[in-house]
Amino acid sequence: MSELPTVAVTDAALVELAERLGLPVASEAELALTRRDGRLTLAGDVKRYGLPLAVEFASGRAAHRRRFGGGRGQLIARACGLGQGVTPAVVDATAGLGRDAFVLASLGARVLLIERVAAIVALLEDGLVRALADPETAEIAARMQLVAGDATCDLEALVAKAAFPPQVIHLDPMFPHRDKSALVKKEMRLFRTLAGDDQDAPRLLEAALDVASHRVVVKRPRKAPPIAGPAPRHVIEGKTSRYDLYVHRSLTR
Repeated sequence: MSELPTVAVTDAALVELAERLGLPVASEAELALTRRDGRLTLAGDVKRYGLPLAVEFASGRAAHRRRFGGGRGQLIARACGLGQGVTPAVVDATAGLGRDAFVLASLGARVLLIERVAAIVALLEDGLVRALADPETAEIAARMQLVAGDATCDLEALVAKAAFPPQVIHLDPMFPHRDKSALVKKEMRLFRTLAGDDQDAPRLLEAALDVASHRVVVKRPRKAPPIAGPAPRHVIEGKTSRYDLYVHRSLTR
């Protein structure tokens, strides 16, 4: 993977945060962390990246999905095994902006979020703090535990350090866009600039299969090929995305 871009820290009060997370403190960069309207945001050129990016659980799309998303009938809930009377603990090893993790936590699951990009970890921390302070989302956010690290290399150690039961491991890896003419949504373009493509997705899948005690769930675009490696045992397909389900190795013997 190519070297990821520098993120500028524009507010003096954020320097301590940047140092703790290992973010370069730069005066000028393509992307910048700053505070706007009480939220930590990541922003770049508006024409290229759109509006500043923040993690928001108490309002917007997250709140709408919490109220009207379909409960345990949602694809992600079915894929992760949330059924009547069954609520497994889920490791979201590619947490991103935490949207899938929040859905699972809103349905009662304990979720461990693992994220490798320091700037995204900062946004997640900020979003969780604000969610814990909101009466409507405090109980949900309390079921979400965040750790910074690279699940591709350190999944077992990260899960063990968090003392978290890895019953289900959820993966949503970035993948290279093969159609260069296709325009990526501005928000995704910003995220991809930071995170790059997950060239080690097969290695991540192998790590997850070694650690999960029950199943590994991989979210993919509906027409994308499976991750290279063992074939999924089951597939749950929606209109635009699907979930490839892998059973833990010990359960296949």
